[in-house]
Amino acid sequence: MDQAVHVTHKALTSIDLTIIGLYFAVVFGIGFYFARKERTSTDYFLASRTVGWFAIGASLFVSNISTEHFIGLAGSGATTGLAVGHFEWLACLILLILGWVFVPFYLRSNVFTMPEFLERRFSRGSAVYLASISIIAYILTKISVHLWAAAIVLERVVGWSPLKAAIVLVIVTGIYTIAGGLSAVIYTEVVQTLVLLTGAIALTFIGLHRVGGFAGLRADVPASYFHMIKPVSDAEFPWTGIFLGAPILGIWYWCTDQVIVQRVLSARDEGHAKAGTIFAGFLKILPVFLLVVPGLIAVALFRDLFKFGPSGQVLNGDIAFPTLIINLLPPGLVGLMIAALLAALMGGMASVFNSASTLVTLDFYKKLRPQASESRLVGIGRFATGVMVLLGIAWVPFIHLISSQLYIYLQSVQAYISPPIAVCFILGILWPRLNGRGAISSLLTGFVLGAIRFILELVDATHGGQYFTNSFINWMVKMNFLHYAILMFVICSLVLILVSLTAPVPERKKLAGLTFATVDEKMDVTPVHEVRQKPAAETAAEHRLNVLFSVALVATVVGLWIYFR
Repeated sequence: MDQAVHVTHKALTSIDLTIIGLYFAVVFGIGFYFARKERTSTDYFLASRTVGWFAIGASLFVSNISTEHFIGLAGSGATTGLAVGHFEWLACLILLILGWVFVPFYLRSNVFTMPEFLERRFSRGSAVYLASISIIAYILTKISVHLWAAAIVLERVVGWSPLKAAIVLVIVTGIYTIAGGLSAVIYTEVVQTLVLLTGAIALTFIGLHRVGGFAGLRADVPASYFHMIKPVSDAEFPWTGIFLGAPILGIWYWCTDQVIVQRVLSARDEGHAKAGTIFAGFLKILPVFLLVVPGLIAVALFRDLFKFGPSGQVLNGDIAFPTLIINLLPPGLVGLMIAALLAALMGGMASVFNSASTLVTLDFYKKLRPQASESRLVGIGRFATGVMVLLGIAWVPFIHLISSQLYIYLQSVQAYISPPIAVCFILGILWPRLNGRGAISSLLTGFVLGAIRFILELVDATHGGQYFTNSFINWMVKMNFLHYAILMFVICSLVLILVSLTAPVPERKKLAGLTFATVDEKMDVTPVHEVRQKPAAETAAEHRLNVLFSVALVATVVGLWIYFR
């Protein structure tokens, strides 16, 4: 074990600054290239529907990976080992569900947004709920968490002021997002993927070399760190929660969230959309090795920097990744790693800015002004993105108030808002009998259940974790959040089914193309949608390749689970 003398900050050399400068130059160049093109709403919000599989997969990956993953995954790796990697490898399989199950419905219905799909399948009320809850969640969780994690890294690595750095990053990201729309976002994310992977791979290999490879790493950390399948009683990653609860969060995030799905809606055809999800699935194998394993390496190399609880558990895991950057990387690679972190942050924020502006423009403004011109819609989209940028800046002064404990709560919000949305999308395409009244009842029921749990959890935590004496409330608060997601999913499913059975049967012609039972029926499309460029169907050659690589992806993930069980 290499207990090297450690430093607290790293001064950036000229080569580091050059690499960071080149990164910014490329990002700005792509943004302004697409800003010069003529823009319709299809161009601006769906990148003209000409994007190929490689760019889609890279964009899906970077839209998901942000600075909180560098902090959170490495921190969880330092604290508990590889078990947090379940969420990454489950995502590989959920992405296949997106490509093979949901993408055909989304592309054939020719929608721009997820609320629009929900409106066609159920009702306008369901669409308003989804659009509203998505925008609020983007503002209160995604932007704030991105900036919080970036502030931790940049302050600890190079000593930058969190306030100044966050403002600059929000403005820079906003400029190229406003200028170029989804095309700029997607193609900058291709560059960001390459930068991110290069930096993370370099850090992981250097760390493994210093610790003596995987054999040395296994010798220097507890054996339990390499076992991913945990018992039901495990407080954080019980196998029941992982394999039954986490997929609920995954389907909501990967299959129904606008930030993610907007990338596949930009595909040039159905085959490229599926291939993009498969490519992203292969990329999602990597974070376990590039982000979680470095947490283990940090504990092995710099054990004296970590604080340990009575049970031997690491208490300050969020220092793991910055510690490795500061102490292991030579000049040049530090600049590359900072560029990778900036790429992750800017990619995540750009995705949020663009998707939120799409929801505001098409699910609210377009409904109020149905005759608005294409140029007007693009203008509103740019204005909405600008508003999101300003809201992001408004969050900056409050970054220091976001503690590591609150970060965990913000992440768990996904478990409290995802079940009812996942229920409506999954059951909605499976059973034509379900209707708008059942959907809005299920969504509101889920909102109440999630809000109750979140509020009770916050109250309990602020009073030391022993505030409630009522056994039922205490059980409800202490339940693992993944188990709670399962409970919510079951309740919301029952509400959707039972309430739907008390309401009239939906008109079958309105469900054409929106459920498995009506997938081949002629769709009743209004004129406003006829002008949209509809993606082509998957070719026979594309289908064979997609099947082959899908099988390979499933086999790889299952093999990894068996090896690290």
